[in-house]
Amino acid sequence: MGTHQAIVFYLKSLTYNKSPLLWLPFLMGLSLSGHAVTIENLNSQLPDFSYAGYRNGSQTLEFATHQTLEVTEFGARANDGKDDTAAFHRALEAAQRINKPVLLQMPAGRFIISDILYLERDNLILRGAGKGATLLYFPRPMRTLADPPELNELREYLVEQNKRQRENDNNINLPYSQYSWSGGFIWTRIKGERVKPYLKKYDRPTTPIALPQQGKKGENSLIVDNAKQLQPGQVITINWYNKGGKSSALLETIYPGVNVSGSHHWNFPLRPLVSQSSRIRTVEGRKVVLNDVLLHDIQGHTTDITQKAFLHDIGIEEFSIEFPRSAYIAHHVEQGFNAIYLTRLFDGWIKNIDIINADSGVLTEEVANVTIQGITTRGNHKAHYTVAMGDTHNVLVEQLTVNNHALHPLSFNTFATKSVYSVAEILHAPVLDQHSGANHQNLFDNIRAHVTLDQDQIIQRRYPLFKGGGAGYWKPTHGADSSFWNIDVIFHNGLDSATPITLYGVNDGPNAHLIGVHGNTDIKVEYGPNANIQKQNATDNLAPSLYQYQLESRLAGESP
Repeated sequence: MGTHQAIVFYLKSLTYNKSPLLWLPFLMGLSLSGHAVTIENLNSQLPDFSYAGYRNGSQTLEFATHQTLEVTEFGARANDGKDDTAAFHRALEAAQRINKPVLLQMPAGRFIISDILYLERDNLILRGAGKGATLLYFPRPMRTLADPPELNELREYLVEQNKRQRENDNNINLPYSQYSWSGGFIWTRIKGERVKPYLKKYDRPTTPIALPQQGKKGENSLIVDNAKQLQPGQVITINWYNKGGKSSALLETIYPGVNVSGSHHWNFPLRPLVSQSSRIRTVEGRKVVLNDVLLHDIQGHTTDITQKAFLHDIGIEEFSIEFPRSAYIAHHVEQGFNAIYLTRLFDGWIKNIDIINADSGVLTEEVANVTIQGITTRGNHKAHYTVAMGDTHNVLVEQLTVNNHALHPLSFNTFATKSVYSVAEILHAPVLDQHSGANHQNLFDNIRAHVTLDQDQIIQRRYPLFKGGGAGYWKPTHGADSSFWNIDVIFHNGLDSATPITLYGVNDGPNAHLIGVHGNTDIKVEYGPNANIQKQNATDNLAPSLYQYQLESRLAGESP
């Protein structure tokens, strides 16, 4: 990129409400002769994460709605101290009967909700009067509700596997809650669809609509055997299966050079080990062009193309969610104070939501092309997750502020791919978590983490910023190309020593990229195996956000 192009990007950034000051380090790194800058060399080593977000990051978070329904029209009354659940259910039922895009509007004030609000139709926006103006108060946890039928398989699995939280020092031996990583009071749902596979006896064969024959990782086109069932605008799912056991080519692709110990990688050969849901741009004979790019090569792997049921164009925005303060029992024994649960959503968003005292703020399962923007989590209750990414593809979480204690403040979970946390700040006990389960090609981007060291950490000069959660049957922690870009660690103590502080926590995730990890004191990064660690203790010549840089570059290249 030359000087002129960089200045164009700088000017364009103003239209994205980005501070021009953020781009100064990038502009200062340009050579006057227009030669390539450092960021180009670094960027060439990384996946293209720019396809994350609503409409692959190419459109603003809005669409035209043809009819507005006010929840007050159905009996909801703000600030009257009475339960508004029935009125909200009536409003959602009315929205379900309308064929045109609908805006369901909530005025300012406090509403009391005591049941799940299911969003079950396309082209629906649930909007409040603003974060802090409209408040949905949920006075009791999900464990007091009737069991959601979509979680039947999970409940059976937890019992069959005797999943229990055992902490001898705390006298805890309790069964896992179904709401530890699932469920939410605002829930996008296709009724009756399997939320997540757990038990093999419920697996059913799917009929492919095409078989890929050629295609390269990072390219947006593939050749199929027969395109008769494919058309522009269609959302398809490309699946890679491990039918080669413990030493398959697919495992080597995901985890190059690493011994894969987790048995779930080969015990379910009829389930995809990797999937990406993408929209077709064009079909020309047997050539299919996608709106995004392939996660992996087609050749050398067992693949097919299927079609899932998805909801489309759902927006959730501009209000606050609050739960009562409750006792923290134990990890995996959450009561179900979960705010939002996205399932089976392709193209949608959550925007400007304040979440208070949640067990989990936002949970996901089988979602793609979603933007989660401007979320704040806070309160006195210790949380499990804030905004978690499970089974996501091309999902963008940006401008997230974590102002509460959480076990997993940022977390890429099982089957997360090509997803991004960008411009986030963690104010308490920061952890950049990756739950094992074939998650790979994900990005932590422009993250600020505030650390207060305990006494042992001060003495040892070590802090576990990187974490590998999840069950052993899904190890390693992550696959290739997990990436960290411009991670700023602010230490609030332990600054009276010249010895660098080592950031550690993942020793089995291969081929990670850690570029621009730095702090307000010297740090060392301990990561492996085969980690690509560059610009340690430096941010010179880095664009603050890799995602934004890649997005601007791609959109500029796509312009007529």
